[in-house]
Amino acid sequence: MTAGCIRYKIMIRSRNKISFFYPWRYVTMRDEVQKNPWKSFYTETIYANEVIHVNQEQRLDYLVGQFKEDSVQYKNLEVGASVEEKRIALRSLMNIRMPRALPEEVERIQDAYLKERAAEKGIVKPEDIPTIDKDLHSTHPYAKLLSVWQGDITRLSVDAIVNAANSQMLGCFRPMHTCIDNCIHTFAGVQLRQECSRQMNEKRMQYGRAYEQPAAQPMLTGGYNLPAKYVVHIVGPIVEYRLTAELEQALADCYSRTLDCCLQNNIRSVAFCCISTGVFRFPNDRAAEIAVGTVTKWLSEHPGSMDRIIFNVFKDEDKSFYEEQLS
Repeated sequence: MTAGCIRYKIMIRSRNKISFFYPWRYVTMRDEVQKNPWKSFYTETIYANEVIHVNQEQRLDYLVGQFKEDSVQYKNLEVGASVEEKRIALRSLMNIRMPRALPEEVERIQDAYLKERAAEKGIVKPEDIPTIDKDLHSTHPYAKLLSVWQGDITRLSVDAIVNAANSQMLGCFRPMHTCIDNCIHTFAGVQLRQECSRQMNEKRMQYGRAYEQPAAQPMLTGGYNLPAKYVVHIVGPIVEYRLTAELEQALADCYSRTLDCCLQNNIRSVAFCCISTGVFRFPNDRAAEIAVGTVTKWLSEHPGSMDRIIFNVFKDEDKSFYEEQLS
């Protein structure tokens, strides 16, 4: 792009206020030329009632540039020209970013980008997922409330999704890691890590600087740019050598205390991930058995408290284990 040539403009609307951001190679501001490809933006604010749609790739370009500058260490990172390469770069830069606020305009564009990404992936509502009375012809006493769904939990438009967190409660910092913690933080946006950090700092003031979140203690945050309203973060037990009764009870507590948290916060639909399986090494079949048994017992003790509980699975084997327990 040549100096002074406007190829496109990015528009952000807040109520009646509309701001246009012109990303130029050389940005003219009050007859002064400022040489900076991304950090400096000429901002013209106008008032209007017209809604103008912005190209999603323009948002992506803007965000990659802003997050590169923000990272300092990776401000000269070379990023490929394809949309997929840009998405990988953006996600990686979001993953490694320490918890702190974004500039207001960057946050707005991030939010618009992630909302559109959610729409592109396809938002799944509870009514789109059959309950096990229809899907499995189950005679389970709560068959009309329970579902098994295989897919990306960040697509679910429920009151809350459950995140299998680590004891630091700040999300996964490994770029592009495939764990659910990484995925949820990526598509919620950087505000989620910021809120987690704030809550953990409050706990450290109360319990000491070395505080880490113990297993089976849920922490509730907003969902931000996820279709879900809330995220319940919970640390599952880690199987170091062999499975013990104490570890099994800790996993059961993860499910029952998450549902207690839902009850206390008027959350009536929740999607559970497969807590403690994978890198925490809890046997998948036993984990499914504990999950179904604990949820069933909780529902019997709290009739009418939930509208829908979804067991979200990723692997085929987990789907089979849950279907076996619920058939």
